Amino acid sequence: MKLNGHWLLARLRERSTWLGITGCLASLGLVIAPELGEAIAGFGVAAAGLIAVVTADRVD
Repeated sequence: MKLNGHWLLARLRERSTWLGITGCLASLGLVIAPELGEAIAGFGVAAAGLIAVVTADRVD
């Protein structure tokens, strides 16, 4: 499968993409720094909430 620039830009405009990226980054932080696990998880949840607030739902 060849990556298409339009396809990639369309995915980057979707809320689920950013929530997934945020979740992955937050989970990586838990593995790297377990003593900061709660703070990193809290930041991940806050970032996901912010993304949900500022991105519009698609109306097709």
